[in-house]
Amino acid sequence: MFQTLLQNEMAIRLTAFFGVLVIVAGAEILTPRRRLTVSKWRRWTSNLGVVFLNSALVRVLLPVTAAGFAALAASRGWGVFNNFAVPAWFAVLGSVVILDFAIYLQHVMFHAVPILWRLHRMHHADLDFDVTTGARFHPIEIILSMLIKFAVIAVIGAPAAAVIVFEILLNATAMFNHGNLRLPAALDRVLRLFVVTPDMHRVHHSIEDHETNSNFGFNLPWWDRLFGTYKNQPDAGHEAMTIGIRDYREPKLATDLPGMLILPFLGRITGYAINRRSWERKP
Repeated sequence: MFQTLLQNEMAIRLTAFFGVLVIVAGAEILTPRRRLTVSKWRRWTSNLGVVFLNSALVRVLLPVTAAGFAALAASRGWGVFNNFAVPAWFAVLGSVVILDFAIYLQHVMFHAVPILWRLHRMHHADLDFDVTTGARFHPIEIILSMLIKFAVIAVIGAPAAAVIVFEILLNATAMFNHGNLRLPAALDRVLRLFVVTPDMHRVHHSIEDHETNSNFGFNLPWWDRLFGTYKNQPDAGHEAMTIGIRDYREPKLATDLPGMLILPFLGRITGYAINRRSWERKP
């Protein structure tokens, strides 16, 4: 079974990606949470364009996928789960949870370290918040993220099947929780006990510093609650809050692909909130 998953990994992941993209995009049309401020065609061309660029670069620069690296780690006996006899289901479930926690820590790190924030702010500079925002990351960030993932896989000995499941979950939940979706309040309260919802993650894309530096989770919502980075709602409310970064409101930088790619190399970031000692997190 695991060998079949590996052999069909690309087809499985592409099917999941486009399936979730279509479903969430359709739901955004039926029940939008906010009115978009920039042409959807203009944003989608750039946001999906960088997805294809990233996919091509990863294929060229990295010799194996994350699941392929997990298979290599297993063949070499690397990592905890490859050196202790545990049930397969436990290794898969444990690996998925640990990888999700690692992504949470990585996300916090990309906000806390100035040079990494330069890369990550391309994701935050989007002037609107919808399903394509969830796949909008700078190519250098994508490569670094893959290398961090490889390191975690090598340490824990994650099974290849667990890595495939995690990658599908991460892509699917990232598109879901970036969706411009209006969920019933009661449903949102229940869902965010188990998964990051659009209303929960939208807070993280606020222009306000204390809101940007909250709700770092992509898939599981527990880490924010455990480590004190959870914020329930934006101060201005979801309809009135401003999305993006205060210093980058020009669509040529925030929306068009060439500007997005050079954004990490522009300006200074010494005043960014998470690096200021005077910054106090609001409730």
